Amino acid sequence: MNDNKNTSLRPILPEPTLRRLPWYLAYVKMLDNQQVEYVSSTQISKELNVDASQIAKDLSFLNIKGKTRIGYEVKTLVKELVDFLGFKKKHNAVVIGAGSLGGALMQDVGLAQYGLNIVAGFDVSSDLIGSNICGVPIYDIGELAQRQKEYNVSIAILTVPVEHSQEAADMAIKAGIKAIWNFTPFRIKAPANIVIANTSIYAHLAIIYNRMLNHL
Repeated sequence: MNDNKNTSLRPILPEPTLRRLPWYLAYVKMLDNQQVEYVSSTQISKELNVDASQIAKDLSFLNIKGKTRIGYEVKTLVKELVDFLGFKKKHNAVVIGAGSLGGALMQDVGLAQYGLNIVAGFDVSSDLIGSNICGVPIYDIGELAQRQKEYNVSIAILTVPVEHSQEAADMAIKAGIKAIWNFTPFRIKAPANIVIANTSIYAHLAIIYNRMLNHL
């Protein structure tokens, strides 16, 4: 995927570990706000329901080590997690599909705290093109390649109707975008060097409904 010689300096984490690290960050940020100085993996385990040994293993990928009988220094843990997860660096992104879900993401100011800077939205609707949502301009989808260069965009957030998912993804890739955060239930196809992250709201709803039925 990437021939950059510095790649070997960064550990390749298992996906489950990557999914857990933001949980740890949210918790230790809360502790930092409460001026707590140290936290143990056992304490984190009790709060997040993750085995303490798993927490220690996850943090070892970042070369973060706790002190015996004291634990991890909270401020250091926050800094290292923020840096490692890329939340400190600003990543320019666009939303493709500026309807209800896309519009909601453009209004979510919290995403900026995690480094996601949504600079533009794209749509085919004449009702949306030329408008803005919370200051984010909405352009015609045909301008995607031009605006990608203008804004130096690396991430596309896909919130189009399912039947247009692959077409929109192809346009984003052709425009030079390197990563796609896919909110559609369609599993898009892309070259191996394109990063794809799927967030299926409907799949999670199915899990909720199924688990609820099992507890009736």
